[in-house]
This record gives sequence, C-alpha cells and structure tokens, in this order.
Amino acid sequence: MNIGDIYAVEIPPSNGHEQAGTRPAVIIQSPRFELRLPTVLIVPLTSQLKAQMFPGTFVIEPDAANRLTTRSVALVFQLRAIDKRRLKNQIGKLGQADLTLIQSHIKQLIQIEEEN
Repeated sequence: MNIGDIYAVEIPPSNGHEQAGTRPAVIIQSPRFELRLPTVLIVPLTSQLKAQMFPGTFVIEPDAANRLTTRSVALVFQLRAIDKRRLKNQIGKLGQADLTLIQSHIKQLIQIEEEN
C-alpha cells in the first residue's frame, strides 16, 4: 500500500455529509506506518461532478494508470482515517500531477504554507 494507490473502500454510514458506501479512495498515508497503525488515511472519490463546488476538490480523469471508469471528484476536504480492513481491492494508481494536487489541497485546508 503506497501513497497514490487507489483502492475500493467501504466507508460506514454516518450522520451528516460524510461520504459513505463502497467507493474508490486514494491512499495518502506513508507506507512506513502500514505495520504500525491499524488505520490508513484516505481521500474519498465521488462520481458526482457537482461536488466540485466545494473547496478542496478537483476532477480526476480516468486513465490507464488509475483505472477509474468515470470522471471522479477527489474530496480532499473529506480526508479521513479508516480501518485497513475496509480496503477491498486495489483499482489503480494516481498520476503524479493528481497526487501533487491532493497534497496541495491538504496543505491549503490545514494552512501549511507551500514551499517556494
């Protein structure tokens, strides 16, 4: 499990506006913590393109590497930890440009200044 891997994940239902259900998600946690933590940090994806209206989102186009079947919105503002047992199967791998966008959105959302 590496940063940028896209997995099908099962997110349990909750009250409110959090994503739920089985969906693709991008792993954003360093592999060095894989054996030391029972959870993994993910950014969920949605095929609902109207989600682009929220800050901390961007569109990922399907390609041969990510193996997504439809245009998807990365919901970076919904960054969360899930139990590793909720990972189903690897779908593909995010390209470097999209991974850089995720990291940039995370920095903006938690007010970490970008290096020049």
